[in-house]
Amino acid sequence: MSFSELGLSPKVLSAIEAAGYTKPTPIQAQAIPSAVAGKDVLGIAQTGTGKTASFVLPMLTRLEQGRARARMPRSLILCPTRELAAQVAENFDRYGVNHKLNMALLIGGVSFDDQNRKLDRGADVLIATPGRLLDHFQRGKLLMTGVEILVIDEADRMLDMGFIPDIERICSLLPPARQTLFFSATMPPEIQRLVNSFLKNPTRVEVAPQATTASTITQRFKWVEGADWDKREALRQLIRSSDVKNAIIFCNRKRDVDVLYQSLVKHGFDAACLHGDLDQHTRTQTLDGFRSGNIKLLVASDVAARGLDIPDVSHIFNFDVPIHAEDYVHRIGRTGRAGKLGASMTLVVDGDMRILGEIGKIINAPLEWIGDPPPADAGTRRKRRGPPNARGESRGRPQRGGDRERGHRPERAHREPARAEATLPAPAIMPAIEAVVETQPAARSTPEHRPLRHREPRPPRESRPREERPARPASPERVHVATGEPEGRPSRRRRSGENRGAPREDGTQVVGLGDHMPDFLKRPIKQPGS
Repeated sequence: MSFSELGLSPKVLSAIEAAGYTKPTPIQAQAIPSAVAGKDVLGIAQTGTGKTASFVLPMLTRLEQGRARARMPRSLILCPTRELAAQVAENFDRYGVNHKLNMALLIGGVSFDDQNRKLDRGADVLIATPGRLLDHFQRGKLLMTGVEILVIDEADRMLDMGFIPDIERICSLLPPARQTLFFSATMPPEIQRLVNSFLKNPTRVEVAPQATTASTITQRFKWVEGADWDKREALRQLIRSSDVKNAIIFCNRKRDVDVLYQSLVKHGFDAACLHGDLDQHTRTQTLDGFRSGNIKLLVASDVAARGLDIPDVSHIFNFDVPIHAEDYVHRIGRTGRAGKLGASMTLVVDGDMRILGEIGKIINAPLEWIGDPPPADAGTRRKRRGPPNARGESRGRPQRGGDRERGHRPERAHREPARAEATLPAPAIMPAIEAVVETQPAARSTPEHRPLRHREPRPPRESRPREERPARPASPERVHVATGEPEGRPSRRRRSGENRGAPREDGTQVVGLGDHMPDFLKRPIKQPGS
């Protein structure tokens, strides 16, 4: 079957031929005819099978007719990560070279102003991550009532990243009469619930068993006895012993990504790091350098494990066994793409045995080990707390069941004298203790030797005769400031300043502040014109 039999437009077929593709992949051959006909599609396939082109090509064919209006996109593609969204945008640029369609990319780490200008111009194709899309909608810069086609890519990854509530809210804002294309590598119960809610009589396309690895990838595992520094040394040995053209090294945590990246650079390797805490410019620049071959080793978290189409990746190294067994499939799926050969190597420590059993069920094949396989008691031993000392013992807190519980206590030199004195017989030391006690003076703080103060009882206040009480001293006589004559307590009327200057009954006059003012202050103020 060729692309010309799938119902695509001549413009799209011309772009496919210019890109060098002649034969569709199985999922493209089954999904594109239903998508071109306007039906809902549920695509289930392993990574690297061409799922992106299976919805990009029919969307270009359907969007040839019509024109987008400002802030009202005609189609919407939701992606879990910025890198995957940018990769989908590259596919539209490649296959839409003969179309005059406007495309807008809404991802985090990019200025809102540039994105708003593209939305105001009108977007036929809107590619976005859920968080940034809702930000634009809440700012009133986006209307989604004109969306005709909705694509949800890597739906199971959306579930892992906690985007399902955002997906449900976005779908509630879209018109019910739309076409929905739903793609996922696995179908957990939550994803199946979304399929039942958002899709109407979908065409189910499943080209491979869920969460299986490609047959073109050689998978091997290496048992590492020790801690993280032993794993880093084992990884360096694997890189040196393998014919590595370029490789992606996966870690579970962003902190481990930084530590491993710095360790590789310190030992002379050409490496770069990629995780979610980096700004968008740095992440884009790192991916471009890795694609172009300027960077040989890319240390990344699972943000780079889903949907990234990086051609010609020769090796995948799992520094950490993934937390979920399904992520192992997506990690190693970065190599062995489009029928090419690839290799994956995974470092395994004592705590990874449970997840390793689930991975063995997924790949449905015996595990191939580099060197010795894990010991029989792997997965049941306790992790060592510190690096070994010269005698091979762990420098950490003693574990339960160690020497302390057996009753053994290590000897110390500074405790020997104290231990010798404590073992003297009791009859030999008692006379010395009695002699010391007799020579010591009595403690003054004891109640027997504390002197008591003699105090006569004081009669109560009521029993004392009134004539024995001391008389209260009389207050000094008040004297007028100006005349020097005695003055009684002023009445309330005098204190309030009323009737000041009126004569008293004895002929005296109330004196106020104005009576002691200088003469020049008592002169009347001349009014203007008087």
